[in-house]
Amino acid sequence: MKNTLLTGFVSVCLLLPATAQEAAEAKQAPKSAEAKQQQELATQNALAAEKLKAELSEKTAEVARIKLEKEALSERLALAVLKLKMADEEGAALRSAARAKIGEDAATAKAKAEALSAQLKAQQAELQLQLAELKNELTLREAKEKRRAAADREPEYLENPLKEDGTLVISDRRIAFNGPVTYATANYITERISFYNNSDSSKPIFIVIDSSPGGSVMAGYRILRAMDGSQAPVYVVVKSFAASMAATIATLAEKSYAYPNAIILHHQISSTMFGSLNLTQQRESFESSQKWWERLAKPIAEKMGLTTDELIKEMYKNSSDGDWTEFGTEAQKLKWIDHIVERIDETSIVNNPDVTPKKGEEAIHGLTQTLDDQGKPVMYLPRLNPADVYWMSNRDQYFRLR
Repeated sequence: MKNTLLTGFVSVCLLLPATAQEAAEAKQAPKSAEAKQQQELATQNALAAEKLKAELSEKTAEVARIKLEKEALSERLALAVLKLKMADEEGAALRSAARAKIGEDAATAKAKAEALSAQLKAQQAELQLQLAELKNELTLREAKEKRRAAADREPEYLENPLKEDGTLVISDRRIAFNGPVTYATANYITERISFYNNSDSSKPIFIVIDSSPGGSVMAGYRILRAMDGSQAPVYVVVKSFAASMAATIATLAEKSYAYPNAIILHHQISSTMFGSLNLTQQRESFESSQKWWERLAKPIAEKMGLTTDELIKEMYKNSSDGDWTEFGTEAQKLKWIDHIVERIDETSIVNNPDVTPKKGEEAIHGLTQTLDDQGKPVMYLPRLNPADVYWMSNRDQYFRLR
């Protein structure tokens, strides 16, 4: 627009000098055809000036309009900026309110969580207290049950365990001897003899036979040697039945005790030969048994005041099969047993047998009852070594070799 206005202004300036010159010349010269032409040019220049003026006015109006539009745009822009600012401020306020609301909600939730946590902790503490009370109650009940299962009495250790009223007092230095005599039986008894000697060699040790049919000669001989080698006195007590090797152990003990109706059975060594043996082998087996008989029966016979041959005669004199069986009272007269007792005071039995397994039940040493081919109950004995024989009472063939 500025360029258009400037061009019009220059054209006017160029026309004006030419018109003045012509006017001067017209004064000097008569009017002619050229005057007419100049008149036309002047008219054209006037029209052009008017046109230029109109255009300038139009351009001025347009500039004013543009200026007004610019101002309007500036106002609209300012209004938009103001609205945007107000919107930002409103948004900031909303965000701040939202944050405040979230903070309040979080604080409320935290307070609720802390209250719930405190409630749970209180409940847990109460439950733990109840659990502790129940545990204490159970512990107290178990302690009372254990207390009821044990007696207050302390074991008695007497140098002379047989009282004048016929009561035999047995302490906890007690070794159970039940079932057949095997190598395991010998281990069980000899180990305990050694232990009690190492604990206190001044107090007596008691081997208590409830019931034993006898058994291995070599195992029984080990028990006899352990008894003889003990610094502490070893006493044998027969409550029910002691036969063969078990009877020999009772008879050859330093002191032996028995109930009046306990059964003591002595007889010769007997053995069973298995397989095909020639006469030489049979003779060797017989000679081995004879040597054992002399070593074990001779001390018994001497204690009775007899020879071994006289002992054998007495055996068959009292029984056709050679099983010489006597009650405790008669066994004492024959010097098989040293003392008869009316009662036995087991001072070491302080635990309730219904609660605690009976001490010494393991003395059977792994032998269990089974059935033979005919379905009869039997107990199979362990194998012996070649120099050993079983010396036991077995009339019903309950104890057998495989």
